[in-house]
Amino acid sequence: MSQDSKVKTTESSLPTPSKARKSLPVLDPSGDYYYWWLNTMVFPVMYNLIIIVCRACFPDLQHGYLVAWLVLDYTSDLLYLLDIVVHFHTGFLEQGILVVDKGRISSRYVRTWSFLLDLASLAPTDLAYMRLGPHTPMLRLNRFLRAPRLFEAFDRTETRTAYPNAFRITKLMLYIFVVIHWNSCLYFALSQYLGFGRDAWVYPDPALPGFERLRRQYLYSFYFSTLILTTVGDTPLPAREEEYLFMVGDFLLAVMGFATIMGSMSSVIYNMNTADAAFYPDHALVKKYMKLQHVNRRLERRVIDWYQHLQINKKMTNEVAILQHLPERLRAEVAVSVHLSTLSRVQIFQNCEASLLEELVLKLQPQTYSPGEYVCRKGDIGREMYIIREGQLAVVADDGVTQYAVLGAGLYFGEISIINIKGNMSGNRRTANIKSLGYSDLFCLSKEDLREVLSEYPQAQAVMEEKGREILLKMNKLDVNAEAAEIALQEATESRLQGLDQQLDDLQTKFARLLAELESSALKIAYRIERLEWQTREWPMPEEPAEANDEGGSGEGTSKGGENRAGQEGTPGPE
Repeated sequence: MSQDSKVKTTESSLPTPSKARKSLPVLDPSGDYYYWWLNTMVFPVMYNLIIIVCRACFPDLQHGYLVAWLVLDYTSDLLYLLDIVVHFHTGFLEQGILVVDKGRISSRYVRTWSFLLDLASLAPTDLAYMRLGPHTPMLRLNRFLRAPRLFEAFDRTETRTAYPNAFRITKLMLYIFVVIHWNSCLYFALSQYLGFGRDAWVYPDPALPGFERLRRQYLYSFYFSTLILTTVGDTPLPAREEEYLFMVGDFLLAVMGFATIMGSMSSVIYNMNTADAAFYPDHALVKKYMKLQHVNRRLERRVIDWYQHLQINKKMTNEVAILQHLPERLRAEVAVSVHLSTLSRVQIFQNCEASLLEELVLKLQPQTYSPGEYVCRKGDIGREMYIIREGQLAVVADDGVTQYAVLGAGLYFGEISIINIKGNMSGNRRTANIKSLGYSDLFCLSKEDLREVLSEYPQAQAVMEEKGREILLKMNKLDVNAEAAEIALQEATESRLQGLDQQLDDLQTKFARLLAELESSALKIAYRIERLEWQTREWPMPEEPAEANDEGGSGEGTSKGGENRAGQEGTPGPE
């Protein structure tokens, strides 16, 4: 294949503008458009689940509003048909990538059970109207097969709503209503089959005043069904086998429903308690501790007020623990969107790299201070800096009453104490008393966290030290001579360290040379020993002297070499 044909083949495989336009209608299954379409499908599915059974069991309801039912029926069928079209235009994930090729989407969809159920739910069973008449809504029971779409919409809403526990309770109540509704329709149909008013259990005779109305028929059936399924009221005793079977089935359903409701409510309550424990610290343990340790009532009251403030105003003090399960980059983006605007107000952090600020944001620790509580006192060693998020703090004298200044939201203090600036006359100690006037929300950044982040950004560290030096010069808190002496000492120390490093390198070089010579000498000695061993193997073996017989016998003692020679000459040895 020539180079031109290869280029043409490659160009033909690229998506053209027309192909790009065709791929636009493909929906992302996690996108907003798909989510809103699911919510739209809730209405036709719920309409069929509730109304079809009701129309089949209450003939007056079917006959009285036939035109309205036909319009609603075929409107829901149209939405069902559009839902199949949406399925053919909904992408899917393959190895984490959204597939937008309509051919692959279609082939995948038609091979699933969902496609078969969707087709079965749209089967034209209404054609039987021509023989059975339009007053047979039971022919549309196949529309119930689209119920999975309802469950999918509920699941998506539960993950998106800001109140998932309230939505779970609402969903549970809806399921309970549907079950009672179906049961009430079946009760009325069974009463009609057995005969209205035949006994006290069935629905009364519609000929009686008030019982002929459709509203009364449904409400009575719904009320009677609620009594059975909740087992909270006295119901008439059944008189026939059909009634007994109906009651037994309802009791079994009631037991299962009660267990389901209790389990769902317990799950909701547990999730709410778990969420509260994750967002807000548990004050019960602290209260118990203060009671056991006999803490004075005034201090105990302050602690309780602090916890109450957190609960009422939804203040969170453990954001790190809440976001710990998110991926690091996603956690950083969440923290940046929440706190970056606050951190960027700090003067020493202005004009810093965005990546540096992102890492610093993850180190911010929210803290809440009560009225009259000191954030820091003069003379304390500064180990962290503070950024005011909300509230007011006062710079006060040693008496705690005289105010020199008031700090509001967006201001900061203590930033110099977390940077080791040479010549700092305060010696990294606090120079003022800071007290909270009301409830104040602060962000705390410790020296260790800042040092850990700046270790990867030496240039930013130099810039921040320079800005801190300028601030100290304006405050007359920088000893230039001490700074110069410290810089000179540091340079001398660095020079000595460099000399020691050079000497260490020289010693390592000499040691490596001696080690190489030692290895070479050992190799030569091993070679010489091996040569000597080979030479000694060629030497003749010396004869051993004869040994006298201890019993005075004839001299038969010969060396082993002699015995070998005698054996070779054929001389028999002594018996």
